[in-house]
Amino acid sequence: MTLATLNKRCELQNLTSCLLPQEELDIRPKVSSLLGKLVNYTNLTQGVKEHEEAESTDGSKKKVSKSPSMGTLMGVYLPCMQNIFGVILFLRLTWMVGMAGVLQSFLIVLLCCCCTMLTTISMSAIATNGVVPAGGSYFMISRSLGPEFGGAVGLCFYLGTTFAGAMYILGAIEILLTYIVPQAAIFHPSGAHDASSAMLNNMRVYGTVFLILMAVVVFVGVKYVNKFASLFLACVVISILSIYAGAIKSIFDPPEFPICMLGNRTLSRDQFDVCAKTIVKDNITVASKLWELFCHSTNLTTENCDEYFLMNNVSEIAGIPGAASGILKDNLWSNYMEKGEILEKAHHPSVDVAGQKNNLHLYVLSDIATSFMVLVGIFFPSVTGIMAGSNRSGDLKDAQKSIPVGTILAIVTTSLVYFSCVLLFGACIEGVVLRDKYGDAVNKNLVVGTLSWPSPWVIVIGSFFSTCGAGLQSLTGAPRLLQAIAKDNIIPFLWVFGHGKANGEPTWALLLTALIAELGILIASLDMVAPILSMFFLMCYLFVNLACAVQTLLRTPNWRPRFKYYHWALSFLGMSICLALMFISSWYYALVAMLIAGMIYKYIEYQGAEKEWGDGIRGLSLSAARYALLRLEEGPPHTKNWRPQLLVLLKLDEDLHVKYPRLLTFASQLKAGKGLTIIGSVIQGNFLETYGEAQAAEQTIKNMMDIEKVKGFCQVVVANKVREGIAHLIQSCGLGGMKHNTVVLGWPYGWRQSEDPRSWKTFIGTVRCTTAAHLALLVPKNVSFYPSNHERYNEGNIDVWWIVHDGGMLMLLPFLLKQHKVWRKCKMRIFTVAQMDDNSIQMKKDLATFLYQLRIEAEVEVVEMVRDLSPTIVISQHILTRELL
Repeated sequence: MTLATLNKRCELQNLTSCLLPQEELDIRPKVSSLLGKLVNYTNLTQGVKEHEEAESTDGSKKKVSKSPSMGTLMGVYLPCMQNIFGVILFLRLTWMVGMAGVLQSFLIVLLCCCCTMLTTISMSAIATNGVVPAGGSYFMISRSLGPEFGGAVGLCFYLGTTFAGAMYILGAIEILLTYIVPQAAIFHPSGAHDASSAMLNNMRVYGTVFLILMAVVVFVGVKYVNKFASLFLACVVISILSIYAGAIKSIFDPPEFPICMLGNRTLSRDQFDVCAKTIVKDNITVASKLWELFCHSTNLTTENCDEYFLMNNVSEIAGIPGAASGILKDNLWSNYMEKGEILEKAHHPSVDVAGQKNNLHLYVLSDIATSFMVLVGIFFPSVTGIMAGSNRSGDLKDAQKSIPVGTILAIVTTSLVYFSCVLLFGACIEGVVLRDKYGDAVNKNLVVGTLSWPSPWVIVIGSFFSTCGAGLQSLTGAPRLLQAIAKDNIIPFLWVFGHGKANGEPTWALLLTALIAELGILIASLDMVAPILSMFFLMCYLFVNLACAVQTLLRTPNWRPRFKYYHWALSFLGMSICLALMFISSWYYALVAMLIAGMIYKYIEYQGAEKEWGDGIRGLSLSAARYALLRLEEGPPHTKNWRPQLLVLLKLDEDLHVKYPRLLTFASQLKAGKGLTIIGSVIQGNFLETYGEAQAAEQTIKNMMDIEKVKGFCQVVVANKVREGIAHLIQSCGLGGMKHNTVVLGWPYGWRQSEDPRSWKTFIGTVRCTTAAHLALLVPKNVSFYPSNHERYNEGNIDVWWIVHDGGMLMLLPFLLKQHKVWRKCKMRIFTVAQMDDNSIQMKKDLATFLYQLRIEAEVEVVEMVRDLSPTIVISQHILTRELL
């Protein structure tokens, strides 16, 4: 009677004590305790002792954990909004619209937002397929695709979050030194062309100071960061509302920010006050500051004047014409520039003559070369932050409802803001001002601040504090992510970062995060750091989509997400967009990011992360193996694809040790890791009685396979007779088309001395079974003297005596042996025998031609016999048979 039948009967009779044997009741938990553990799940990561307090022996009371109470708005929607809106919106979006134009800017925003929306759909499916503890995206990917992918992508996401912290700090320093207190700069340009290097040095110094201060704040307590999170979000919201208010006001009352133009070239307004060549002072026309700068004199002489200055007029145009001005049609199209190129207004009156190069600092110049691809890499960080909700799943009242709803609403809201801002910037701001990254044309004002209402300082102050807050959030989240990876112990050298303070805060992980962020600070350029973190975020999003697609296509039994609005096609589309954006924004950064992820993957695979997480890659491997096996069944293998698929028959001694381990060495050298290798052995006895012995023998053989570096499978059979067990192995080993075609059998050494007078029948029976199954047979003699895998033959010969035609197998085997490093430098010699009526010279030529056609390098030797060879072969076979009988 089966256990299921027994349980069914007990259920019908309302019995409780007969469901399981007494020993099963002792080791299995009660249903009530199981349900209690599930309800009180602590959301601790893999590797943390979840019931540490219950196992303690001091008997102290457990700390009562606070039940999660956060809803969709405070737990997911607002945190995602805070993480998505960032420094790019205030410092670079206007510049992007000016360079790419409204239409291509729409395309950039659409690509990036589609990428995050599709990733959010996949993430919602994964996040609602169970509880997501600390670690967020790392936890989702590692439990879906395995520890190798999880560790690789988790570290990439960690690096992306760390560099994001560096980017926010650089943005805050740029706002501080450019728009709030420029006089706080420590380094000053020594010449007209030294401004950029001085600014970079200032960014490095102040950035390092800010990084240290933020790291100290995070170290002192994360609770302070969380307390000010709402304040930082309020700064962002107020700043965005001021942009909309300023755009509406510009329809009937545009703000006054005049731009000074020399011909069609834009002048840097902070170096002079009056936009004119001359001014009237005490009823006398005198040279203006502009004249002094271009002519290097205080009078109106033109001897040293710049030719372009003399030939072109100075004029003023409105920097913010307003939404009703029709400037939108001029800003629709792209206007990409090279580094050092002067910002010019198209169709503005100008005389095209060359000017003096030493006056270039008086114009507004492009500081970097721009293109569609460059702008994609710079803008993408402004749409990241979609993982903020899933990272807080432990604090949510209903995580499986709040994460999808809150994250999708946050993406819709932020996408609408970005699209509307692109349209408003193109409709309200002059094109040359849009392309002016640092606001030089509007007297060093933040460009987006010139549009805001009631004052540009609303944007400046709001963006500064929101950027500082985003930097603090990144420096808080990155160490926690690293701590989650370290506690999983899939990357051994990171174990130290799994420890922290007594309250669990990741002290060592914070130190490493600060050091890596300092590398981003030393780059000192927001435009160079942004593409780096874009690569890491895109790689993380790519694998989130891959995880969802793999789980959906495999239809694994545990794949039951509550979020139903997903599809594998959407996940593949999101994965394709992520991959395309990686190579569009920066192909070399993409290759470096993939190389880093690949190295981490191979390291984890090499270390052998023994985590049974039921990942989808194993399911994918099973599906691929099934498909390949079915394909192999479609027809017999072609001769060109033939290689020895080995069934190695091992003999064990009384202590279950391998008697001839060099058979495994020979198999590994012959296969060199290619093809199928099955190691079989037979234990004599009854299966029910010797099952444990068979398991021990199998483990012994597997350990020996690891020592001899044999990649294959092990199968131990229990049979009443050894001959029957070997026959079963020869018949049943393998699956479908993946079956052995060659049997490797040890030489029968001790059959004469055996106590059993008929022990020789085992060898003869194996030979006959192999022949009946139409398999090749290899019987290595003196295998104990064969070289080990650590030996090297620098010279020597592999001799083949080709007496009977066997289809070329005797020549293929030494060729395969020479692929191994042990035999690589050995030479191969082919010996054949010429009988009395054979032409030995012609045989040698024919054999050499045959080997040439086989592409096998070997020496050919023909041995001439003085008498017929056939009787000798027959006599030898007869003697061997007689001795065995």
